Amino acid sequence: MTLRLSEEENRQLDELAAAEGRSKQEIVRLALADRWARLQKEEQLAEVLGRVLPRYQGLLDRLGTA
Repeated sequence: MTLRLSEEENRQLDELAAAEGRSKQEIVRLALADRWARLQKEEQLAEVLGRVLPRYQGLLDRLGTA
């Protein structure tokens, strides 16, 4: 895989790697893992809300007008 970055993005990646004492590859892999984990949590939350919100919609409507 080839990752094409702008000069600015490459500079930022260089600085981040140096600051953390990691390779640029490791920084990118960690960023990917972080994004993946966030996506999984968002999907989990959407699934739970899809089940819970309809159950309590009447209550939420009443609270919204109180």
